[in-house]
Amino acid sequence: MSLYPHLLAPLNLGHVTLPNRVLMGSMHTNLEETKDWNRVAEFYATRARGGVGLMVTGGMAPNREGGVFPGASGLFSPEDIANHRVVSGRVHEAGGRIAMQILHAGRYAYGPDCVAPSAIKSPISPFPPKELDEAGIEKQIADIATAAARAREAGYDGVEVMGSEGYFLNEFLVAHTNKRTDRWGGTAENRMRLPVEVVRRVRQAVGEDFILIYRISLIDLVPEGQSWDEVVTLARAIEGAGASILNTGIGWHEARIPTIATSVPRRAFAWVTKKLMGEVRIPIITSNRINTPEVAEAVLAEGCADMVSMARPFLADPEFVAKAAAGRAAEIAPCIACNQACLDHTFAGKISSCLVNPRACHETELKLDPVAKPKRLAVVGAGPAGLSAALALDTRGHEVTLFDKADALGGQLNLARQVPGKEEFHGLVDWFTTMVAKSGIAVKLGTEATAEALAEFDEVIVATGVRPRDPGIPGQRGANVLSYIDVLKGAVTGPRVAVVGAGGIGFDVAEYLTQAGDSPTLHLDEWLAEWGVADPGTARGGLAAPRAEPPAREVVLLQRKPEKPGRKLGKTTGWIHRATLQAKGVKMLGGVNYERIDDTGLHVSTGPDRSDPRLIPVDTVVLCAGQESERKLADALLAKGIFTHVIGGADLAAELDAKRAIDQGTRLAASI
Repeated sequence: MSLYPHLLAPLNLGHVTLPNRVLMGSMHTNLEETKDWNRVAEFYATRARGGVGLMVTGGMAPNREGGVFPGASGLFSPEDIANHRVVSGRVHEAGGRIAMQILHAGRYAYGPDCVAPSAIKSPISPFPPKELDEAGIEKQIADIATAAARAREAGYDGVEVMGSEGYFLNEFLVAHTNKRTDRWGGTAENRMRLPVEVVRRVRQAVGEDFILIYRISLIDLVPEGQSWDEVVTLARAIEGAGASILNTGIGWHEARIPTIATSVPRRAFAWVTKKLMGEVRIPIITSNRINTPEVAEAVLAEGCADMVSMARPFLADPEFVAKAAAGRAAEIAPCIACNQACLDHTFAGKISSCLVNPRACHETELKLDPVAKPKRLAVVGAGPAGLSAALALDTRGHEVTLFDKADALGGQLNLARQVPGKEEFHGLVDWFTTMVAKSGIAVKLGTEATAEALAEFDEVIVATGVRPRDPGIPGQRGANVLSYIDVLKGAVTGPRVAVVGAGGIGFDVAEYLTQAGDSPTLHLDEWLAEWGVADPGTARGGLAAPRAEPPAREVVLLQRKPEKPGRKLGKTTGWIHRATLQAKGVKMLGGVNYERIDDTGLHVSTGPDRSDPRLIPVDTVVLCAGQESERKLADALLAKGIFTHVIGGADLAAELDAKRAIDQGTRLAASI
């Protein structure tokens, strides 16, 4: 009997039966913009081979004004249709099914020609939209219907009409962005007129034997968002207009509540989808922070949805479904919801990938083919760089020995997983441990490798990581001073703490120090209260006043740079960390000089003239003042003329950059 009977059950949509209840949700990867259609096709076909029931592409623009950015991909010409046939054809050859998402960005479009129901600028775009007149609205409807018809011509099995996350159709639904007084605005009935008409016209354009998914916003998380009655009324109207499936969207992009970051509890919004179950007859899909077969199975078994959508987990492991079906769930590379290589790349205009799996979106150029002549290779350091290199080298057939002076795998990932909100790193370390045990790698833990002992290998990969940088503060040897390593390993601090250094590690340590008890990430009710998420049945848009727990300690976070602390944190997650610390009352100071530390606390001044000398009275000072590469072994090997590669933090100390480390380790392995 299957371990996941609900997840792996077929789903009958009338004209087609899906083999399981797993949807690979839409992700805009910027692959289509490369115009390398073989690369695009291989990305999707790889996931089809992995057994996913249905996939949805990244958002395709229905017209130029609706593109997320100037030049965004869409089906605008016969050549575009032919290119997309390459994608759909490859997916079908792999035994999969794929729908094309039609995404009209509305006022979120990053260009001067953006349009919206009302001329209200988005807080996340510099361009004020043009308010559409009656003819302009008709053009948008017609263009979306045309895009759907072209998707069918291009060989897709269906389309998803994007109606959530604050994009064009969602903007019409909410009074916050729709100030119209004509038949497209005002009453709830008028505000829902456009999405219902779009679905009706799309169904008319594609016929009955074609999947039509509508992405509905269940909880807007913005002021003046939809009431629950309005959501239910819309869902029924969308069903009546011809939708095959309702896929659920959570929150707008401008909402000040995280919805998919790693600090969001798993399946955090499945309870919202469950509220809609029974209100319509067509299948309902739930989404957001579902990243293991166990979580997905539980969501379905509890009647929260008919199907689950997982997007980023298919970047981390395209074989997610196949491994689950084969009883190999422990071998599924976990999505840790870090956003670092996926969403951060997307919003920076780069090709998306995955911290855990650098081959995501790079399937055609980053290959791990078997080697003709295996080598004896030593990898020193069992952190993310060394582990990724060792596993990739083993995959290719090399004889690999992995050394680490610690008694466990993981390196500084073992520190990261102590931070509240980063509990997903436990799963990443567990996965590395599973895969190393399954491999042919010889593991020597508790062993400090020397240049002499490594001379017998053909080549050596040094991944010895980083050591804390010495900030050179007078008095830093005192008993009231700790390093971030001490703290994350459990060293006791006083009730008042100064954290020296406001990079990613400084923010992590501050979150660790202010958290009392378990992280809210592990307790959904606490997390919802902390961020001010309410039942949309009682609060319009699902908004309530946030209620953060009191901080465990008073913390001051400082940095030398004369800029706002945290400015260089992740593009899509930095605001979450800043907001979390602000809610805990953490004071943040930039542009300071560290004069000295004594029994009274940390003495600082301001600016190059060292003005405003003052004492920050604290019991403990924690040093998070950056890192330096640990290159002692690498230098000794090179001095002996031993063929040596240096990767990860040992190569470049730039915060604790697991994304770069894993990518570098994998790419090196592909080249040896």
